[in-house]
Amino acid sequence: MSDPSEILPPAFRAWFAARGWTPRPHQIDLLRIVRAGRSALLVAPTGAGKTLAGFLPSLVALSERAGAKPAPKAAKGLHTLYISPLKALAVDIARNLDAPIAQIDLPVRVETRTGDTPAHKRTRQISRPPDILLTTPEQLALLIAHRDAAEFFSGLRCVILDELHALVTSKRGDLLSLALARLHRLSPDLAAIGLSATVREPDELRKYLVPQVLGPASAGGRIHTSPNEAQVPSPVRERDRERDATSPENPGPSPQPSPARERGRVAVSALDDVARTTQAPLPPFPAEGGGNAKSPMADLVTVQGGAKADLRMLDLGRSLPIAGHTAWHSMPAIYDLIREHRTTLVFVNTRLQAEYTFQELWRLNDDALPIAIHHGSLDAQQRRRVEAAMAAGQLRAIVCTATLDLGIDWGNVDLVVNVGAPKGASRIMQRIGRANHRMDEPSKAYLVPGNRFEMLECQAALDAVEEAAQDTPDARLGALDVLAQHVLGMACADAFDPLGLYDEIVSASPYTGLTWESFEQVVDYVATGGYALRAYERFAKILRGPDGLWRVRDARTAQAYRMNVGTIVEAARVRVRLGRTLRGKPGAVLPKGGRVLGEIEDEFADTLTIGDTFLFAGETLRFEGLAEDEALVTRAPLGTDPAIPSYAGAKFPLSTFLAERVRAIIADPFEWDRLPKQIGDYLQQQRRRSVLPGERDLLVETFPRGKRHYLTAFPFEGRLAHQTLGMLLTRRLERDGLRPLGFAANDYGIAIWTTRDVSERAALDPDFIGDLFAVDMLGDDLEAWLDESAMMKRTFRQCAVIAGLIERHHPGLKKSGRQVTISTDLIYDVLRKHQPDHLLLRAARQDAATGLLDVRRLGMMLERIQGRIIHRALDRVSPLSVSVMLEIGRERVYGEGADEILAEAEAELLQEALS
Repeated sequence: MSDPSEILPPAFRAWFAARGWTPRPHQIDLLRIVRAGRSALLVAPTGAGKTLAGFLPSLVALSERAGAKPAPKAAKGLHTLYISPLKALAVDIARNLDAPIAQIDLPVRVETRTGDTPAHKRTRQISRPPDILLTTPEQLALLIAHRDAAEFFSGLRCVILDELHALVTSKRGDLLSLALARLHRLSPDLAAIGLSATVREPDELRKYLVPQVLGPASAGGRIHTSPNEAQVPSPVRERDRERDATSPENPGPSPQPSPARERGRVAVSALDDVARTTQAPLPPFPAEGGGNAKSPMADLVTVQGGAKADLRMLDLGRSLPIAGHTAWHSMPAIYDLIREHRTTLVFVNTRLQAEYTFQELWRLNDDALPIAIHHGSLDAQQRRRVEAAMAAGQLRAIVCTATLDLGIDWGNVDLVVNVGAPKGASRIMQRIGRANHRMDEPSKAYLVPGNRFEMLECQAALDAVEEAAQDTPDARLGALDVLAQHVLGMACADAFDPLGLYDEIVSASPYTGLTWESFEQVVDYVATGGYALRAYERFAKILRGPDGLWRVRDARTAQAYRMNVGTIVEAARVRVRLGRTLRGKPGAVLPKGGRVLGEIEDEFADTLTIGDTFLFAGETLRFEGLAEDEALVTRAPLGTDPAIPSYAGAKFPLSTFLAERVRAIIADPFEWDRLPKQIGDYLQQQRRRSVLPGERDLLVETFPRGKRHYLTAFPFEGRLAHQTLGMLLTRRLERDGLRPLGFAANDYGIAIWTTRDVSERAALDPDFIGDLFAVDMLGDDLEAWLDESAMMKRTFRQCAVIAGLIERHHPGLKKSGRQVTISTDLIYDVLRKHQPDHLLLRAARQDAATGLLDVRRLGMMLERIQGRIIHRALDRVSPLSVSVMLEIGRERVYGEGADEILAEAEAELLQEALS
């Protein structure tokens, strides 16, 4: 690498020197790449200065723009757009940018734009944009749908996508990719920078950053590796910035797609296609001009090295329960760790668990340490206060969920505690990186298992971190419901030509395989609602004019789009407002004037009666009633026994990567010496009583207990896949006359109980168990179950909200969760009957493959176990089966009382298993 002085202006060199710093090689590499007009992906460990590297090209360019004479035409417009997956991260970045901007004396204005930004400020940002705007994917979708979007983004030169690996694996990533394609069209000289610390397949992210316009000159992207001062470039081909020249300026009323539009994947319509693979895109075709085209890719800059994390499993010196996730037994040890360290982040996997953990730590807080709580349901102002106090070093601990997983640089944090199993290797690496946010110092962290099986997960995660192995999900196919939302947004911005919009859309990496026919179906859906709904005018969102261009129907439709944009569909919520009690009037509460604490889900609010108490926002609250769609509460007296709000979709599934490692540990007795003694002893007990499965095997056990018969199986494929498996197995058992009564599942296995003896049936028919788990259950059985499944209706409901079929928010009106459910359920039944190939039914089935039903993972498991099923007919429950049997009949109750009940059931089952 050449001298940084050749490219870094004197003021910047002086700023680095004043701090005793030297620009790192990857920071200079990234500056060179962007100044050359190319895009880049930077992959670097925590603390390597990724954020500074990402903004350095913009800060240098803005300093030069301010000093240029005469001033360039775009000297006052938006120069850089920063996209964050979290509102908190955008706010933190703004705070961190203030220092270098002020110290170098740069004439640069930085602002944030999130859902919490006041409306008057958002309006002013359109007319007087800042130099750098920090925002989220949802706000970007609104900006590109604005009537003035073309002018607003005309001077945009750089877009920075932080924590890119977290953005691209969901529908938010699909929405962002479409917005990025529009930005590349509005500003052809735009350079995109992706920042990430955890990447399994960097090439997929490199494709995401640049338009996928296929051509001989468009493939490539340089590779820069910065271990110390070394830079190893590969052969270079510059990114092709040319638009598809075949798109006509004024298409006729019946446009004919070019050959490029004929390529792409076949739209998902058959259930078995979804179940098998959800379909991968076809390989890229040669460009229209011929030649062997490769996918365009951004340059790659990687940073090697960094101190190894100091990661350990918390050892309490006592036996853990076989089931349960609260880790209540570890709370005193966690509190001791907080006392011994400067600042501790205590991560949990759910908002429910965050409330419980905070209360338990607060109960132990005899030292009156400042401990806070942070999760997505809390009021935005409270979250900001916690973040500001953390940044100022005023807190000793903060209990948090995934809201603080990513990138936020809390300089004083010297310990991370992860309560519960991490569920994924990349997730725990991300969380560990919050401690000692410096590349040359090890991050210190503890994993706190909640039960014995989680000890296996934690050991698998420890091994993965030691090897720096990643398990980020595979690249997504672009979702059709997201595309429908985007099409409406583009009509809100301006009239669009379908040929031009199609070419723009397929330049987005997740949509490169979109066929012209599927695109036409999406446009038809936005225009009519689909064949079965076209008689209803309210579903017609866009209209085609005589010039062949599509326009939004009216101003109200555009306003409804703005109110419903985004892909995060959570259960309906009600605000929680702290009421004021009247002195001298016991029981009288004033509904106005109190502050809003946050939001709880509608379904939980429906279960409350006046006088009930529950934990929320770190307090024990008494429910006083509902007033104008708000839950009115007061602070409960000390000593009350509260419930905890429940949240839909709050549990992470066990990743396929960690599941494979857990199976490998169980299958290899030589690995058990590395495990805590209690889990090694537990596995030995299982091997003596029954058998332990091989790495690719499926263990099925059948046994009687009480007046019931049980079948347990251990695929180790995660709760979602196991719940779908349970639904399908019970259908098959019912058809075989074994009268199943129900099932329970966790991340490791499944238990089904019946009134008839499954062991007896298996003895009469040696193929019975194998046939029960045959791959064909994903055919007719899955089809029949989905036809009546509430889970499928829920998946459809989410697609319908995202695609704008059902608008939750209206001008002056908001639909309740119950109203949305009724509306979508009625439409679902109509479409199934009259248009089974409707766009949203296809989108819902595609979601089912990897979402709530995890059909794809289940299909891979069923293929893996064919011919490898081990059945053991036992006379009583085995030690391994105890873990999943304890899931039967569990209520949503947290706390020591619930764990005591669980412990009693565990002791009874274990005594039976080992007798």
